[in-house]
Amino acid sequence: MPTHSLTPYVTPHILHKHYAVAHDHENISQLIGRDLEYFSHAGFDMEKITLKRNAPTALLYEDAIRNEGAIISSTGALINFSGKKTGRSPKDKRIVYEETSKDDIWWGSVNIKMDEHTFEINRERAIDYLNTRDNVYVFDGYAGWDPKYRIKVRVICARAYHALFMNNMLIRPTEEELADFGEPDFIIYNAGQFPANRFTKGMSSTTSVEINFKRMEMVILGTEYAGEMKKGVFSVMHYLQPVKFGQLSLHSSANVGIDKGDVTLFFGLSGTGKTTLSADPRRLLIGDDEHVWSDTGVFNIEGGCYAKTINLSATKEPEIFNAIRFGSILENVVYSPTTRAPDYDDISITENTRCAYPIEFIPNAHIPCTVNRQPSNIIMLTCDAFGVLPPVSKLSPEQASYHFLAGYTSKTPGTEDGVLEPIPTFSTCYSAPFIVLPPGRYAEMLAERMSKNQVDCWLINTGWTGGRYGTGKRCPLAVTRRIVDAVHSGELKNAQFETFETFGLQIPIAIEGVPRELLNPALAWPDRAAFEREVRKLGGMFQKAFALYEKDVEEKVRLAGPQL
Repeated sequence: MPTHSLTPYVTPHILHKHYAVAHDHENISQLIGRDLEYFSHAGFDMEKITLKRNAPTALLYEDAIRNEGAIISSTGALINFSGKKTGRSPKDKRIVYEETSKDDIWWGSVNIKMDEHTFEINRERAIDYLNTRDNVYVFDGYAGWDPKYRIKVRVICARAYHALFMNNMLIRPTEEELADFGEPDFIIYNAGQFPANRFTKGMSSTTSVEINFKRMEMVILGTEYAGEMKKGVFSVMHYLQPVKFGQLSLHSSANVGIDKGDVTLFFGLSGTGKTTLSADPRRLLIGDDEHVWSDTGVFNIEGGCYAKTINLSATKEPEIFNAIRFGSILENVVYSPTTRAPDYDDISITENTRCAYPIEFIPNAHIPCTVNRQPSNIIMLTCDAFGVLPPVSKLSPEQASYHFLAGYTSKTPGTEDGVLEPIPTFSTCYSAPFIVLPPGRYAEMLAERMSKNQVDCWLINTGWTGGRYGTGKRCPLAVTRRIVDAVHSGELKNAQFETFETFGLQIPIAIEGVPRELLNPALAWPDRAAFEREVRKLGGMFQKAFALYEKDVEEKVRLAGPQL
Protein backbone atom coordinates (compact mmCIF):
# COMPACT_ATOMS: atom_id res chain seq x y z
CA MET A 1 0.00 0.00 0.00
CA PRO A 2 1.56 3.32 -1.01
CA THR A 3 2.49 5.82 1.73
CA HIS A 4 0.95 9.24 1.52
CA SER A 5 3.01 12.39 1.66
CA LEU A 6 2.84 14.28 4.94
CA THR A 7 2.93 17.60 3.12
CA PRO A 8 -0.22 19.49 4.17
CA TYR A 9 -2.83 20.23 1.54
CA VAL A 10 -2.72 23.79 0.23
CA THR A 11 -4.77 25.48 -2.44
CA PRO A 12 -2.82 24.92 -5.71
CA HIS A 13 -2.57 28.58 -6.67
CA ILE A 14 -0.67 29.31 -3.44
CA LEU A 15 2.18 27.01 -4.43
CA HIS A 16 5.21 28.82 -5.81
CA LYS A 17 8.91 28.21 -6.29
CA HIS A 18 9.74 28.87 -2.62
CA TYR A 19 7.08 26.59 -1.16
CA ALA A 20 8.61 24.23 1.42
CA VAL A 21 12.11 25.45 0.55
CA ALA A 22 14.70 23.82 2.78
CA HIS A 23 15.57 25.76 5.92
CA ASP A 24 19.27 25.55 5.06
CA HIS A 25 18.82 26.74 1.49
CA GLU A 26 22.12 27.99 0.06
CA ASN A 27 20.91 31.56 -0.52
CA ILE A 28 20.72 32.17 3.22
CA SER A 29 24.48 32.39 3.70
CA GLN A 30 24.90 35.63 1.68
CA LEU A 31 28.67 35.09 1.90
CA ILE A 32 30.77 35.89 -1.13
CA GLY A 33 34.40 36.49 -2.04
CA ARG A 34 36.36 37.98 0.85
CA ASP A 35 33.78 36.79 3.40
CA LEU A 36 34.26 33.14 2.42
CA GLU A 37 38.01 33.62 2.38
CA TYR A 38 37.89 35.05 5.89
CA PHE A 39 36.02 32.05 7.31
CA SER A 40 38.35 29.60 5.62
CA HIS A 41 41.42 31.35 7.00
CA ALA A 42 39.82 31.49 10.47
CA GLY A 43 39.66 27.70 10.52
CA PHE A 44 36.06 27.02 9.54
CA ASP A 45 35.44 23.90 7.45
CA MET A 46 33.33 25.38 4.68
CA GLU A 47 32.56 21.94 3.21
CA LYS A 48 30.92 20.67 6.42
CA ILE A 49 29.03 23.61 7.90
CA THR A 50 26.22 25.82 6.68
CA LEU A 51 26.81 29.48 7.42
CA LYS A 52 23.73 31.66 7.78
CA ARG A 53 24.58 35.34 7.70
CA ASN A 54 22.12 37.92 9.01
CA ALA A 55 19.31 35.42 8.65
CA PRO A 56 15.76 36.81 8.74
CA THR A 57 13.88 36.68 12.02
CA ALA A 58 11.34 34.12 10.79
CA LEU A 59 14.09 31.68 9.79
CA LEU A 60 15.79 32.06 13.18
CA TYR A 61 12.44 31.33 14.83
CA GLU A 62 12.12 28.16 12.75
CA ASP A 63 15.62 26.95 13.59
CA ALA A 64 15.26 27.74 17.29
CA ILE A 65 11.97 25.82 17.46
CA ARG A 66 13.26 22.94 15.37
CA ASN A 67 16.67 22.52 17.01
CA GLU A 68 16.67 24.23 20.41
CA GLY A 69 13.30 23.54 22.01
CA ALA A 70 12.15 27.16 21.75
CA ILE A 71 8.46 28.02 21.64
CA ILE A 72 6.41 30.95 20.41
CA SER A 73 4.63 32.84 23.17
CA SER A 74 1.00 33.93 22.99
CA THR A 75 2.17 37.44 22.01
CA GLY A 76 4.48 36.21 19.24
CA ALA A 77 7.82 36.50 21.08
CA LEU A 78 10.28 33.61 20.98
CA ILE A 79 10.80 31.95 24.37
CA ASN A 80 14.21 30.32 24.70
CA PHE A 81 16.46 29.14 27.50
CA SER A 82 20.11 29.67 28.36
CA GLY A 83 20.65 26.39 30.21
CA LYS A 84 22.60 26.17 33.45
CA LYS A 85 23.85 29.76 33.39
CA THR A 86 21.03 32.29 33.76
CA GLY A 87 23.21 35.33 34.40
CA ARG A 88 26.68 36.70 33.74
CA SER A 89 29.77 34.94 35.11
CA PRO A 90 32.00 37.83 36.26
CA LYS A 91 34.53 35.54 37.99
CA ASP A 92 35.18 33.85 34.65
CA LYS A 93 35.80 37.05 32.70
CA ARG A 94 39.37 37.46 31.42
CA ILE A 95 41.31 40.13 29.51
CA VAL A 96 44.38 39.06 27.55
CA TYR A 97 47.58 40.61 28.90
CA GLU A 98 49.37 41.87 25.78
CA GLU A 99 51.59 44.79 24.83
CA THR A 100 49.06 47.00 23.03
CA SER A 101 46.62 47.38 25.94
CA LYS A 102 48.34 46.19 29.14
CA ASP A 103 49.25 49.69 30.32
CA ASP A 104 45.66 50.95 29.97
CA ILE A 105 43.70 48.14 31.67
CA TRP A 106 42.47 48.33 35.28
CA TRP A 107 43.83 44.95 36.32
CA GLY A 108 42.36 43.15 39.33
CA SER A 109 39.25 41.20 40.29
CA VAL A 110 37.16 42.84 37.53
CA ASN A 111 39.71 42.40 34.74
CA ILE A 112 41.62 39.18 35.40
CA LYS A 113 44.76 38.57 33.34
CA MET A 114 44.97 35.81 30.74
CA ASP A 115 48.06 34.98 28.68
CA GLU A 116 47.96 35.04 24.89
CA HIS A 117 48.71 31.32 24.54
CA THR A 118 45.67 30.33 26.63
CA PHE A 119 43.50 32.63 24.54
CA GLU A 120 44.71 30.91 21.36
CA ILE A 121 43.91 27.50 22.86
CA ASN A 122 40.37 28.58 23.77
CA ARG A 123 39.84 30.32 20.43
CA GLU A 124 40.81 27.14 18.56
CA ARG A 125 38.62 25.10 20.91
CA ALA A 126 35.65 27.35 20.09
CA ILE A 127 36.20 27.16 16.32
CA ASP A 128 36.69 23.38 16.48
CA TYR A 129 33.34 23.08 18.25
CA LEU A 130 31.58 25.37 15.75
CA ASN A 131 32.95 23.16 12.96
CA THR A 132 30.98 20.22 14.39
CA ARG A 133 27.64 22.05 14.08
CA ASP A 134 25.35 21.65 11.08
CA ASN A 135 24.38 25.34 11.23
CA VAL A 136 26.63 28.25 12.15
CA TYR A 137 25.06 31.69 12.42
CA VAL A 138 26.81 34.93 11.56
CA PHE A 139 25.46 38.34 12.42
CA ASP A 140 27.20 41.49 11.20
CA GLY A 141 26.07 44.73 12.83
CA TYR A 142 27.23 47.95 14.41
CA ALA A 143 27.87 49.19 17.93
CA GLY A 144 27.27 52.95 18.20
CA TRP A 145 24.70 55.06 16.34
CA ASP A 146 27.14 57.86 15.45
CA PRO A 147 28.97 56.78 12.24
CA LYS A 148 32.10 58.67 13.37
CA TYR A 149 32.55 56.44 16.41
CA ARG A 150 30.75 53.20 15.63
CA ILE A 151 32.49 49.85 15.22
CA LYS A 152 31.63 46.88 13.02
CA VAL A 153 30.87 43.76 15.07
CA ARG A 154 30.69 40.17 13.79
CA VAL A 155 29.04 37.48 15.93
CA ILE A 156 29.65 33.81 15.09
CA CYS A 157 27.54 31.33 17.06
CA ALA A 158 25.80 27.94 16.91
CA ARG A 159 22.38 28.85 18.34
CA ALA A 160 19.63 30.66 16.45
CA TYR A 161 18.64 32.17 19.82
CA HIS A 162 22.03 33.87 20.11
CA ALA A 163 21.90 35.13 16.53
CA LEU A 164 18.44 36.64 17.04
CA PHE A 165 19.53 38.15 20.36
CA MET A 166 22.42 40.03 18.75
CA ASN A 167 20.22 40.94 15.78
CA ASN A 168 18.09 42.77 18.34
CA MET A 169 20.89 44.24 20.47
CA LEU A 170 23.29 45.47 17.78
CA ILE A 171 22.39 48.13 15.23
CA ARG A 172 21.04 46.33 12.18
CA PRO A 173 22.70 47.25 8.86
CA THR A 174 20.73 48.06 5.74
CA GLU A 175 21.11 45.76 2.73
CA GLU A 176 23.56 48.24 1.19
CA GLU A 177 25.60 48.48 4.41
CA LEU A 178 25.70 44.69 4.70
CA ALA A 179 26.92 44.33 1.14
CA ASP A 180 29.76 46.77 1.84
CA PHE A 181 30.41 45.62 5.43
CA GLY A 182 34.00 44.52 4.82
CA GLU A 183 36.30 43.44 7.64
CA PRO A 184 34.77 43.61 11.13
CA ASP A 185 36.44 45.64 13.88
CA PHE A 186 35.50 43.12 16.58
CA ILE A 187 34.56 39.41 16.41
CA ILE A 188 32.72 37.26 18.96
CA TYR A 189 33.21 33.47 18.77
CA ASN A 190 30.36 32.09 20.85
CA ALA A 191 30.75 28.38 21.50
CA GLY A 192 28.93 28.61 24.80
CA GLN A 193 27.46 25.09 24.58
CA PHE A 194 31.00 23.67 24.78
CA PRO A 195 32.97 23.89 28.06
CA ALA A 196 36.41 25.34 28.59
CA ASN A 197 39.06 22.91 29.75
CA ARG A 198 39.45 23.84 33.41
CA PHE A 199 42.94 22.33 33.47
CA THR A 200 44.14 24.88 30.91
CA LYS A 201 46.41 27.50 32.46
CA GLY A 202 44.43 30.38 33.94
CA MET A 203 41.05 28.61 33.84
CA SER A 204 39.13 28.42 37.12
CA SER A 205 36.03 26.64 35.79
CA THR A 206 34.47 25.24 32.64
CA THR A 207 33.23 28.75 31.79
CA SER A 208 35.42 31.33 30.10
CA VAL A 209 34.51 34.76 28.73
CA GLU A 210 37.62 36.41 27.34
CA ILE A 211 38.57 39.47 25.31
CA ASN A 212 41.77 40.07 23.36
CA PHE A 213 42.21 43.76 22.48
CA LYS A 214 45.18 43.12 20.19
CA ARG A 215 43.18 40.69 18.06
CA MET A 216 39.89 42.49 18.80
CA GLU A 217 38.21 39.16 19.46
CA MET A 218 36.06 37.62 22.16
CA VAL A 219 35.70 33.91 22.92
CA ILE A 220 32.83 32.43 24.94
CA LEU A 221 32.95 28.86 26.30
CA GLY A 222 30.78 27.12 28.88
CA THR A 223 27.89 29.59 29.13
CA GLU A 224 24.88 30.07 26.88
CA TYR A 225 23.67 33.22 28.66
CA ALA A 226 23.19 35.72 25.83
CA GLY A 227 23.93 38.75 28.01
CA GLU A 228 27.64 37.86 27.91
CA MET A 229 27.76 38.98 24.26
CA LYS A 230 25.98 42.26 24.98
CA LYS A 231 28.30 43.15 27.84
CA GLY A 232 31.32 41.98 25.87
CA VAL A 233 30.55 44.59 23.22
CA PHE A 234 30.05 47.18 25.99
CA SER A 235 33.44 46.31 27.51
CA VAL A 236 35.08 46.79 24.13
CA MET A 237 33.36 50.18 23.69
CA HIS A 238 34.38 51.07 27.27
CA TYR A 239 37.96 50.56 26.07
CA LEU A 240 37.88 51.91 22.52
CA GLN A 241 35.85 55.08 23.06
CA PRO A 242 38.26 56.71 25.55
CA VAL A 243 41.48 55.16 24.17
CA LYS A 244 40.94 55.32 20.40
CA PHE A 245 38.31 58.04 19.96
CA GLY A 246 38.74 60.19 23.08
CA GLN A 247 35.02 59.91 23.92
CA LEU A 248 33.30 58.97 27.19
CA SER A 249 31.42 55.65 27.35
CA LEU A 250 28.79 55.39 30.08
CA HIS A 251 26.51 52.84 31.71
CA SER A 252 23.43 55.02 31.63
CA SER A 253 20.03 55.61 30.11
CA ALA A 254 19.32 58.83 28.21
CA ASN A 255 16.34 60.80 26.97
CA VAL A 256 15.65 64.08 25.20
CA GLY A 257 12.84 66.60 25.73
CA ILE A 258 10.26 66.81 22.96
CA ASP A 259 9.73 70.56 23.41
CA LYS A 260 13.15 71.92 24.41
CA GLY A 261 15.45 69.23 23.02
CA ASP A 262 17.33 69.07 26.34
CA VAL A 263 19.25 65.86 27.05
CA THR A 264 19.40 64.04 30.40
CA LEU A 265 21.68 61.16 31.37
CA PHE A 266 20.53 58.74 34.10
CA PHE A 267 23.17 56.75 36.01
CA GLY A 268 22.07 53.97 38.35
CA LEU A 269 22.55 50.37 39.38
CA SER A 270 19.90 47.66 39.21
CA GLY A 271 16.72 48.51 41.10
CA THR A 272 17.27 52.26 41.29
CA GLY A 273 14.75 53.22 38.58
CA LYS A 274 17.09 54.00 35.66
CA THR A 275 14.84 52.38 33.06
CA THR A 276 11.56 53.44 34.67
CA LEU A 277 12.44 57.11 35.10
CA SER A 278 13.98 57.53 31.65
CA ALA A 279 10.65 56.39 30.15
CA ASP A 280 8.75 59.67 30.13
CA PRO A 281 5.76 60.57 27.90
CA ARG A 282 7.12 64.14 27.49
CA ARG A 283 10.53 62.94 26.37
CA LEU A 284 11.99 60.63 23.69
CA LEU A 285 14.14 57.67 24.70
CA ILE A 286 17.66 57.69 23.26
CA GLY A 287 18.47 54.41 24.99
CA ASP A 288 18.04 52.52 28.24
CA ASP A 289 21.51 51.19 29.15
CA GLU A 290 24.70 52.07 27.23
CA HIS A 291 25.72 55.43 25.76
CA VAL A 292 28.64 57.54 24.65
CA TRP A 293 28.95 61.22 25.52
CA SER A 294 30.87 62.53 22.52
CA ASP A 295 32.29 65.91 21.57
CA THR A 296 29.13 66.57 19.53
CA GLY A 297 26.39 65.03 21.67
CA VAL A 298 25.07 61.71 23.00
CA PHE A 299 24.47 58.45 21.16
CA ASN A 300 23.25 54.99 22.08
CA ILE A 301 25.67 52.09 21.69
CA GLU A 302 22.93 49.52 21.12
CA GLY A 303 20.15 48.82 18.65
CA GLY A 304 17.83 47.29 21.22
CA CYS A 305 16.84 46.90 24.85
CA TYR A 306 17.47 44.03 27.28
CA ALA A 307 14.79 44.54 29.91
CA LYS A 308 14.12 42.63 33.09
CA THR A 309 10.68 41.00 33.05
CA ILE A 310 10.29 39.87 36.67
CA ASN A 311 6.80 40.94 37.84
CA LEU A 312 6.28 42.77 34.53
CA SER A 313 2.77 44.06 33.89
CA ALA A 314 1.03 46.23 31.32
CA THR A 315 0.08 48.64 34.11
CA LYS A 316 3.53 49.19 35.59
CA GLU A 317 5.65 49.22 32.40
CA PRO A 318 3.37 49.32 29.35
CA GLU A 319 6.11 50.16 26.84
CA ILE A 320 8.20 47.11 27.73
CA PHE A 321 5.11 44.89 28.02
CA ASN A 322 3.89 45.88 24.55
CA ALA A 323 7.36 45.42 23.01
CA ILE A 324 7.15 41.68 23.67
CA ARG A 325 5.91 40.56 20.27
CA PHE A 326 7.17 38.86 17.10
CA GLY A 327 10.91 39.46 16.85
CA SER A 328 11.49 39.76 20.60
CA ILE A 329 13.20 37.08 22.67
CA LEU A 330 11.96 36.09 26.13
CA GLU A 331 14.84 34.52 28.00
CA ASN A 332 14.28 31.92 30.74
CA VAL A 333 10.65 32.98 31.21
CA VAL A 334 8.17 30.38 32.46
CA TYR A 335 5.04 30.00 30.30
CA SER A 336 1.69 28.26 30.40
CA PRO A 337 1.91 24.97 28.45
CA THR A 338 -1.74 25.40 27.50
CA THR A 339 -1.93 29.02 26.36
CA ARG A 340 1.78 29.78 25.85
CA ALA A 341 1.22 32.95 27.89
CA PRO A 342 4.37 34.09 29.75
CA ASP A 343 4.21 34.10 33.55
CA TYR A 344 6.37 37.03 34.59
CA ASP A 345 5.77 36.38 38.29
CA ASP A 346 7.20 32.85 38.15
CA ILE A 347 10.88 32.90 39.11
CA SER A 348 11.36 29.13 39.35
CA ILE A 349 14.05 29.21 36.63
CA THR A 350 15.68 32.48 37.68
CA GLU A 351 14.85 35.95 38.99
CA ASN A 352 16.88 37.30 36.07
CA THR A 353 14.20 36.78 33.42
CA ARG A 354 14.73 39.06 30.43
CA CYS A 355 13.39 40.23 27.10
CA ALA A 356 15.52 41.48 24.21
CA TYR A 357 13.79 43.57 21.54
CA PRO A 358 14.74 46.15 18.88
CA ILE A 359 14.53 49.72 20.16
CA GLU A 360 12.06 50.48 17.35
CA PHE A 361 9.53 48.47 19.38
CA ILE A 362 9.41 51.38 21.88
CA PRO A 363 6.88 53.94 20.55
CA ASN A 364 8.69 57.06 21.83
CA ALA A 365 12.21 56.00 20.85
CA HIS A 366 14.37 58.69 19.25
CA ILE A 367 15.56 57.06 16.02
CA PRO A 368 18.31 57.35 14.96
CA CYS A 369 19.39 57.03 18.61
CA THR A 370 21.74 59.99 18.60
CA VAL A 371 21.40 63.70 19.35
CA ASN A 372 23.82 66.46 18.40
CA ARG A 373 23.38 68.32 21.65
CA GLN A 374 25.30 68.25 24.93
CA PRO A 375 23.48 67.07 28.09
CA SER A 376 21.81 69.66 30.29
CA ASN A 377 21.36 67.40 33.32
CA ILE A 378 22.88 64.30 34.86
CA ILE A 379 20.79 62.33 37.35
CA MET A 380 22.62 59.86 39.59
CA LEU A 381 20.14 57.39 41.06
CA THR A 382 20.49 55.48 44.29
CA CYS A 383 18.14 53.29 46.33
CA ASP A 384 19.21 54.00 49.91
CA ALA A 385 17.63 51.41 52.22
CA PHE A 386 19.19 53.11 55.26
CA GLY A 387 16.76 56.02 54.82
CA VAL A 388 19.57 58.57 55.12
CA LEU A 389 20.06 60.26 51.75
CA PRO A 390 17.61 63.00 50.68
CA PRO A 391 15.17 62.34 47.80
CA VAL A 392 17.10 64.92 45.78
CA SER A 393 20.34 66.88 46.18
CA LYS A 394 22.25 69.23 43.90
CA LEU A 395 25.83 68.09 43.51
CA SER A 396 28.89 70.29 43.04
CA PRO A 397 31.37 69.17 40.36
CA GLU A 398 33.56 67.61 43.05
CA GLN A 399 30.60 65.81 44.63
CA ALA A 400 29.56 64.56 41.19
CA SER A 401 33.01 63.01 40.71
CA TYR A 402 32.89 61.51 44.21
CA HIS A 403 29.48 59.89 43.81
CA PHE A 404 30.27 58.71 40.27
CA LEU A 405 33.34 56.90 41.59
CA ALA A 406 31.45 55.55 44.62
CA GLY A 407 28.43 54.30 42.64
CA TYR A 408 26.32 53.62 45.74
CA THR A 409 23.03 51.80 46.20
CA SER A 410 21.86 49.12 48.66
CA LYS A 411 20.39 45.62 48.72
CA THR A 412 17.36 45.27 50.96
CA PRO A 413 16.67 42.60 53.60
CA GLY A 414 14.78 39.57 52.34
CA THR A 415 16.55 39.37 49.00
CA GLU A 416 18.88 36.64 50.30
CA ASP A 417 18.78 34.20 53.22
CA GLY A 418 20.41 35.63 56.34
CA VAL A 419 20.26 39.26 55.21
CA LEU A 420 18.84 41.02 58.25
CA GLU A 421 19.77 44.62 57.45
CA PRO A 422 20.47 46.68 54.32
CA ILE A 423 23.69 45.81 52.51
CA PRO A 424 25.53 48.68 50.83
CA THR A 425 26.64 48.13 47.24
CA PHE A 426 29.36 50.30 45.70
CA SER A 427 29.88 49.83 41.96
CA THR A 428 32.34 52.39 40.64
CA CYS A 429 31.18 54.50 37.68
CA TYR A 430 27.85 52.70 38.11
CA SER A 431 29.35 49.90 36.01
CA ALA A 432 32.12 48.11 37.92
CA PRO A 433 31.66 44.70 36.19
CA PHE A 434 32.23 46.30 32.77
CA ILE A 435 34.96 48.82 33.62
CA VAL A 436 38.10 48.29 31.53
CA LEU A 437 40.22 51.38 32.26
CA PRO A 438 40.99 52.72 35.77
CA PRO A 439 37.81 54.38 37.16
CA GLY A 440 39.58 57.70 37.64
CA ARG A 441 40.02 58.00 33.88
CA TYR A 442 36.26 57.90 33.28
CA ALA A 443 35.62 60.23 36.24
CA GLU A 444 38.15 62.75 34.92
CA MET A 445 36.52 62.76 31.49
CA LEU A 446 33.09 63.16 33.09
CA ALA A 447 34.26 66.14 35.17
CA GLU A 448 35.84 67.80 32.11
CA ARG A 449 32.67 67.43 30.04
CA MET A 450 30.42 68.62 32.86
CA SER A 451 32.58 71.70 33.39
CA LYS A 452 32.91 72.54 29.69
CA ASN A 453 29.16 72.25 29.07
CA GLN A 454 27.96 73.57 32.46
CA VAL A 455 25.91 70.46 33.16
CA ASP A 456 23.87 70.29 36.37
CA CYS A 457 24.14 67.09 38.39
CA TRP A 458 21.53 65.71 40.79
CA LEU A 459 21.61 62.82 43.24
CA ILE A 460 18.13 61.28 43.49
CA ASN A 461 17.31 58.67 46.14
CA THR A 462 14.47 56.36 45.15
CA GLY A 463 14.86 54.38 48.38
CA TRP A 464 13.57 54.82 51.91
CA THR A 465 12.61 57.88 53.92
CA GLY A 466 11.38 58.48 57.46
CA GLY A 467 13.37 55.48 58.69
CA ARG A 468 15.48 52.67 57.37
CA TYR A 469 14.08 49.62 55.59
CA GLY A 470 11.51 48.02 57.87
CA THR A 471 10.50 51.19 59.72
CA GLY A 472 10.40 53.89 57.05
CA LYS A 473 8.68 53.80 53.68
CA ARG A 474 9.84 53.81 50.06
CA CYS A 475 9.77 57.23 48.43
CA PRO A 476 6.62 57.14 46.24
CA LEU A 477 7.28 56.86 42.51
CA ALA A 478 4.93 59.79 41.92
CA VAL A 479 7.13 61.98 44.16
CA THR A 480 10.30 60.88 42.36
CA ARG A 481 8.70 61.62 38.98
CA ARG A 482 7.66 65.06 40.25
CA ILE A 483 11.29 65.70 41.27
CA VAL A 484 12.56 64.61 37.84
CA ASP A 485 9.98 66.90 36.21
CA ALA A 486 11.28 69.77 38.37
CA VAL A 487 14.80 69.04 37.13
CA HIS A 488 13.69 69.16 33.50
CA SER A 489 11.55 72.27 33.85
CA GLY A 490 14.35 74.26 35.51
CA GLU A 491 12.26 74.71 38.65
CA LEU A 492 14.81 72.85 40.80
CA LYS A 493 17.78 74.76 39.41
CA ASN A 494 16.24 77.99 40.66
CA ALA A 495 15.15 76.65 44.06
CA GLN A 496 16.53 77.68 47.45
CA PHE A 497 18.80 75.14 49.12
CA GLU A 498 19.98 74.16 52.57
CA THR A 499 22.96 72.01 53.57
CA PHE A 500 22.48 68.40 54.59
CA GLU A 501 25.18 67.89 57.23
CA THR A 502 27.79 65.09 57.25
CA PHE A 503 27.32 64.44 53.51
CA GLY A 504 27.48 68.17 52.69
CA LEU A 505 24.67 67.88 50.14
CA GLN A 506 22.56 70.81 48.96
CA ILE A 507 18.87 69.96 49.30
CA PRO A 508 15.94 72.13 48.13
CA ILE A 509 13.82 73.76 50.80
CA ALA A 510 10.65 73.42 48.74
CA ILE A 511 9.33 71.76 45.58
CA GLU A 512 5.72 72.24 44.62
CA GLY A 513 3.78 69.04 45.22
CA VAL A 514 6.42 67.43 47.46
CA PRO A 515 5.91 67.51 51.27
CA ARG A 516 8.60 69.48 53.12
CA GLU A 517 9.37 66.57 55.49
CA LEU A 518 10.21 64.32 52.55
CA LEU A 519 12.87 66.67 51.21
CA ASN A 520 14.94 66.67 54.41
CA PRO A 521 15.39 63.20 55.95
CA ALA A 522 16.16 64.74 59.37
CA LEU A 523 12.57 66.05 59.45
CA ALA A 524 11.07 62.76 58.27
CA TRP A 525 12.60 60.58 61.00
CA PRO A 526 10.63 60.59 64.26
CA ASP A 527 13.73 59.50 66.22
CA ARG A 528 16.48 62.09 65.65
CA ALA A 529 19.14 60.11 67.55
CA ALA A 530 18.46 56.98 65.49
CA PHE A 531 18.69 59.07 62.31
CA GLU A 532 22.08 60.50 63.27
CA ARG A 533 23.39 57.00 64.03
CA GLU A 534 22.37 55.82 60.56
CA VAL A 535 23.95 58.90 58.96
CA ARG A 536 27.29 58.17 60.64
CA LYS A 537 27.02 54.48 59.79
CA LEU A 538 26.42 55.10 56.09
CA GLY A 539 29.06 57.83 56.01
CA GLY A 540 31.61 55.36 57.35
CA MET A 541 30.66 52.86 54.65
CA PHE A 542 31.23 55.52 51.98
CA GLN A 543 34.66 56.36 53.40
CA LYS A 544 35.70 52.71 53.52
CA ALA A 545 34.54 52.05 49.94
CA PHE A 546 36.12 55.23 48.55
CA ALA A 547 39.54 54.44 50.06
CA LEU A 548 40.24 52.39 46.91
CA TYR A 549 40.20 55.55 44.76
CA GLU A 550 41.61 58.20 47.14
CA LYS A 551 45.15 58.07 45.80
CA ASP A 552 43.95 58.69 42.24
CA VAL A 553 41.81 61.80 42.83
CA GLU A 554 42.43 65.38 43.86
CA GLU A 555 42.00 66.42 47.50
CA LYS A 556 38.91 68.48 46.67
CA VAL A 557 37.20 65.31 45.38
CA ARG A 558 38.21 63.34 48.50
CA LEU A 559 36.72 66.09 50.66
CA ALA A 560 33.45 66.04 48.68
CA GLY A 561 32.34 62.86 50.46
CA PRO A 562 30.85 62.48 53.94
CA GLN A 563 32.89 64.04 56.76
CA LEU A 564 32.61 62.28 60.13
